[in-house]
Formats: sequence, C-alpha cells, structure tokens
Amino acid sequence: MGALLALASAVLYGLVDYAGGVLSRRVPFATVTFLGQVGGLVFAVAAALVVPAPSVSQGDLVWGALSGVGSAFAMWFLNRGLSRGDMSVVVPVSAVTSVVLSVLAGVVVLHDRPTPLAWAGIAVTAPALWLVSGGSRQAAPGRGVADGLLASAGVALQYLALAQADASSGLWAVAAGRLVAVVVLLPTAVRRLRVPAVQGVQAFAIGAGAALGLSLYLLATQQQMLAVAVVLASLYPAIPVILGLAVLHERVNRRQMVGLWGALVATVLLALG
Repeated sequence: MGALLALASAVLYGLVDYAGGVLSRRVPFATVTFLGQVGGLVFAVAAALVVPAPSVSQGDLVWGALSGVGSAFAMWFLNRGLSRGDMSVVVPVSAVTSVVLSVLAGVVVLHDRPTPLAWAGIAVTAPALWLVSGGSRQAAPGRGVADGLLASAGVALQYLALAQADASSGLWAVAAGRLVAVVVLLPTAVRRLRVPAVQGVQAFAIGAGAALGLSLYLLATQQQMLAVAVVLASLYPAIPVILGLAVLHERVNRRQMVGLWGALVATVLLALG
C-alpha cells in the first residue's frame, strides 16, 4: 500500500507541475502560484482535521511554517521558469538539485552519513546539469535553468523543515506551511488577482493537488521503507518531461537529452542512498 501511495504522489506532482506550467503561460505566474497555495491551504486544513493528530506542539507548527517559506520560494521560481522556459528542462533541474541540496544539508546540519550511492548521485549531478543547461559555451542554454536551480533551494528547505515535525502532529505542519506560503506570496499577486474565473479555479485545483501529493508522500513513508517511497516519489519529473516533449513539442538537443538521463540517474542514486 505504501508503494502505491508513493507512486500516486509522483503522478500527482508530475501532473500538477505540467498543469501549473501550462497555466502560467496563459495568466501571470505569480497569480497561479498564489491561488495554488490558497487551494493547498484549504485542502491541507481539511485533511488535517481528518487525519489523526495525537499531539501537535508549537515546534511542529514552527517547522511547518518554515517549510511554507520554502514552498512559496520554490513554487514562485518554478512557475516563473515554466512560464518562459522548457518544461522538459526546468522540472528535472529543480528536482535533482533539490535532492542534492537536501543531502548536503543533512550532512552539514543533521550530521547524516550518505552512502556511496548518494555520493555517486551528487557526482553525477554536476555534469548532468551542465549538459542540461547547454553542454558548452557555444550551445544554446536550456531556458529556465536558473529558475529551476532557484526553485530547488525552496524545495530542499520545504522538505528539510517538514521532516523535523513529529509524526504525531498529523498534517498540521503541512497546513501551517500552506498558511505561511499564502502570506508570503500575497504581496507578489495582490495587483494581479483578477483572472477569469475558470483559470482561477484551475490554479486553486492545482494547488490542492500539490498538497494532496505531499500528504500522500508523508503517508507512504509511514507504511513503506523510506528508500522505496523516495525512489517512487522521485519519478515525478518524468511526467512533465514526457508531456512537454509530446504535447508541447518542446525540443532539446542531444547533449541536453543526455543531461536529462543523467539527472534521472542522479535522482535514483540519491534516493537509494
């Protein structure tokens, strides 16, 4: 059951990233990001009221709030990158780099000891990102690479902070994070909140889907070995990459394609490690 939950989380994240990227090309990305977090907040609060939470401490809420800062930062830059860059490049860059940053932060701050597989994944990341970004000074750089890299820092903060919340707090740390994300993003969207109702609802639903994906992942880690859950959940970039190439007809050169495969290998190695 845990493996199915992790796989469902990956599918949801992949579809959410694709839908958010497409919508960010039609309406201001800042509006999509803000309304998405509002949708995530509504879903997270509703889910937190249902999922048992024997003990919710102030510390759990503080860690959740910090994760919300990372989430706001991540989604703002991710949607900006998707609004003007190639989906098949932005999402893998943000995904693999966030995993690397999480591992390195764990080593420095939490004194984790990564396995040789994790260090191999870190070693693969640098050349993979170099190839994705163009592969040489003469090659055209992948559009949105910088935004993907910036978004990865927010993703890493989100997961590192959320991991500090006790399991007994249920999903209240997630709800606290969504509330803080809404507050942080409000100034960036206050002048652009007037969007067609249909697209506003779409942005709201995308955010709710992202919150559901995060909740499924947390539940998966409680029922399945962490390594397996992480590997399955880390497969989410495959969906926007495939849809970007097949539906949006994005084009990547041969070096960038090698880099994308390298990013996938790095993600798996880091997750297994």
